[in-house]
Amino acid sequence: MFCPKCGTIMMIKKHGARRVLECKSCGYIDKSEEHMIIKEKTKAVKIDVVDASADDNALPKTDAECPKCKNREAYYWTVQTRASDEPETKFFKCTKCKHIWRDYD
Repeated sequence: MFCPKCGTIMMIKKHGARRVLECKSCGYIDKSEEHMIIKEKTKAVKIDVVDASADDNALPKTDAECPKCKNREAYYWTVQTRASDEPETKFFKCTKCKHIWRDYD
């Protein structure tokens, strides 16, 4: 809401036991009960980052040591799991025991 006197955006301020809109520029106070309150609700959505059912033969292979069975060959793929200015996360899947791990470098 904008101040009817000077046109500046009104700010919510506690005035006694209730809240009012006050202009920081000219000091005008709107004590009416017809203020709009905006609340935002977000819903968490689960996203599967690793699709274990993917066809392994379609993935490229690289030299990487499996932390579980010490095999030296793994499939790999990358996913942007963090902010766009951060590097992608590289996932590995052992060609022998099918263990999946990730590398953040």
